[in-house]
Amino acid sequence: MKKEEIKKKKIEKRHFIQLIAAVLYNCNITGFMKGSIYKGSVKGLCVPGLNCYSCPGAIASCPLGSLQSGLTSYRFRFPYYVLGTLILFGLLLGRVICGFLCPFGFLQDLLHKIPVPKIKKNKVTRALTYLKYVVLVLFVILVPVINLVPGFCKYICPAGTLEAGIPLTAADETLRSAAGFLFSWKVYIAVVILILCVFCYRAFCRFLCPLGAVYSLFNPISFFGIRVDQDKCIHCNACVKACRMDVKKVCDRECIHCGKCRNVCPVDAIHYGVRKIHTKEQAGEES
Repeated sequence: MKKEEIKKKKIEKRHFIQLIAAVLYNCNITGFMKGSIYKGSVKGLCVPGLNCYSCPGAIASCPLGSLQSGLTSYRFRFPYYVLGTLILFGLLLGRVICGFLCPFGFLQDLLHKIPVPKIKKNKVTRALTYLKYVVLVLFVILVPVINLVPGFCKYICPAGTLEAGIPLTAADETLRSAAGFLFSWKVYIAVVILILCVFCYRAFCRFLCPLGAVYSLFNPISFFGIRVDQDKCIHCNACVKACRMDVKKVCDRECIHCGKCRNVCPVDAIHYGVRKIHTKEQAGEES
């Protein structure tokens, strides 16, 4: 078997890992049958990826939802545990979580396989990647602190709509009759995002996801992920050209460690593994 074929098979294994992660996060099967939310002791723990607390199958919490919930009550108890969890996930894996352990990322990957004309990355899409930091600051931090409501979960999160809002209202007639403008708004947002993901690779992940924004801050210094052997690298830029994310170099803030760059490297200089700690100068990203 050719080396290129072997690498392609390795990349496709990523989807199996994504599927396994999604199943493990949501293995409370009876919740889907009863239309109820699991509230056991494990629910106090956070999973790495974006996975709604209120999903009938969810056995643990979403780190973003937990952070917002903690910030709404910060006057009484600051969410040190959630912040510590996010920092730990970020330092260990960075955006490997986006590429391998996020159920909504998996859904975006599947949607993009639909054969329609695609929007290729460009200067505009690169500029739009900064929008997720605005979403992080405004809806995940400021709205919960000022208005005491989980802004991102309440007004935007498409994962919550798909995993929790729609299944729960479908199972409960009372919830269906109580659903109003806010629920319709979130369904509309979710539909728009899903359609956009068909044409633009991981549109939500690239432009809007505040969890990806958090992990991107740790991407240059994460312990595990894609690494480049600088002794072998010939700086041909094939990796950046092949990447569907808005990267300027392998392992910058937009890299989700999907492994596509490994498939095109002509000198086999890109591998998964424990990464060396970068200096401040090396870790700095290009603007």
